[in-house]
Amino acid sequence: MATQPEASLGILNLERGVPPDTTSSAPLPGSLMSPATYNFPVISETVEGAWADRVIRGDPALEPAYIATAQKLVKRGAIAIGSNCGFSIRHQKAVAASVKVPVAMSSLLLVPILLHQLPASAKLAVVTADSMHCGEDLLGIESPADNSRVIVGGIEGGLFWQNEMKRPPPRTDVADIEADVIACVERLRKAHPEIAAILFECTGFPLVAPPVRRLTGLPTYDVTTLCRLTLAAVT
Repeated sequence: MATQPEASLGILNLERGVPPDTTSSAPLPGSLMSPATYNFPVISETVEGAWADRVIRGDPALEPAYIATAQKLVKRGAIAIGSNCGFSIRHQKAVAASVKVPVAMSSLLLVPILLHQLPASAKLAVVTADSMHCGEDLLGIESPADNSRVIVGGIEGGLFWQNEMKRPPPRTDVADIEADVIACVERLRKAHPEIAAILFECTGFPLVAPPVRRLTGLPTYDVTTLCRLTLAAVT
């Protein structure tokens, strides 16, 4: 009798250009890829050709690869699908239509919900890997008034961004990511004191959410927030 695949959270992974390093340490708890983040198994598959620079800029040619990879994850036991880049939200509809499990490709799906949680006078900060490519078309908001309440800031040009643009991308220390993100958050809050919540677009940012919460005292959301919500509905 064939063994049934283990129920898991399936992650559509960016192209890294090298085989997975089986000698490296396990993903840190709190990160997107760590089972400890969810108390639930995590599996992943690389989307062929999905280098960070292509996904951030947006490349429609990647859509068939995203669909095929999601279907492969479902066959392996994925009961929900996430992704390792918030900019993959461009493929949300196509992937969701291709599988029969919940699909949550990007923390940006939370933007409309978070705006409803806040007073009309408050603003939401979206902190992204690259603000030049994080436009209103990715935020899922139709009202001009609501769009004006979303303040987008990015870490483009920083060390983490520079590394992710390389092929293959070298690993960036969490301390360096934290420095880039906190500098962006402080800049946004100084310019917009009405900011009452923070949303991280980038899937590399969850590990620095705790220090940002401590620094700002503000609710801070990321892709793991969305993945935990999705898993809670199906487990």
